[in-house]
Amino acid sequence: MSVAPPSPITSHPAGRPPAGARFTIVIPTWNNLAFVRLCVASIRRHSAFPHQVVLHVNDGSDGTLAWARAEGLDHTHSAENLGICWTVNAAARLAATDHLLYMNDDMVALPGWDAALWRAAEEIGHPRYSLSATAILPDRAHRWAIGPADFGDHPDRFREAELVAAAAAGLTRPDWSGASYPPNLVHRSLWEEVGGYSVEFSPGLYSDPDLSMKLWRAGVRIFRGVGASRVYHFYQRTTKRLPMNDGRRLFSRKWGVPSSFFYRNVLHMGEPYRGPLGELEQAPGHAWARVRAWWQGVGS
Repeated sequence: MSVAPPSPITSHPAGRPPAGARFTIVIPTWNNLAFVRLCVASIRRHSAFPHQVVLHVNDGSDGTLAWARAEGLDHTHSAENLGICWTVNAAARLAATDHLLYMNDDMVALPGWDAALWRAAEEIGHPRYSLSATAILPDRAHRWAIGPADFGDHPDRFREAELVAAAAAGLTRPDWSGASYPPNLVHRSLWEEVGGYSVEFSPGLYSDPDLSMKLWRAGVRIFRGVGASRVYHFYQRTTKRLPMNDGRRLFSRKWGVPSSFFYRNVLHMGEPYRGPLGELEQAPGHAWARVRAWWQGVGS
């Protein structure tokens, strides 16, 4: 039985996608006009290939909706903020290519970002994979990212020329394991097979590991972060503005293991990429992880 979103979503296809488009890039945005304008401009300026860009505009009263229409962008729209799960699923239905890429509106694509992802997909040679670009973060360090590397915390203070020069001079890292975070590329056939994002995780916290687990259960064993595909991420410009769901507990209840175990022991998030991954049930600590999941999801 289908479940309707809490607010109606309307669909506004703009026409044919660019000739030869490789990716359908889905970008949900919520009254974040300065950021999403920079994001789309960077895709247009720094991509090696043409792409279809599809926005979901949450609210849009800050001018985002009018801007999307003036730019001739495919878009979906809701009068209120619906978060990530409903909106990415809705926008993805406008896809005109076989490759879906979800990107945050506060990301900036660097030169060649898409060519590196495309090469990785072609090397794999089949559609059962999850690929991620590599984020450059201004104010924190993560095993799966490059940083801290501060080139500005807002479009008005963004030092793009310095960033591009630093990237060309070697601001990179090797490929890494555990690709789950945006920009995240999957084949549209696989996206449709697993049903996209699970709306029970709305507005979106822990929807990324949930999608990765659904891909895992569908037989995907290639979760590869591409070090040469880089985006600058201003980071959490939207999640800081709204209350979030208890995704940690929901993930444990749904899948029987904590998301931390799945990321660390199964996907090996942020470790050097070594090829297809092993089986979840054989991962170190699996039995204890099931006990912890019970406490997180049911017992606590």
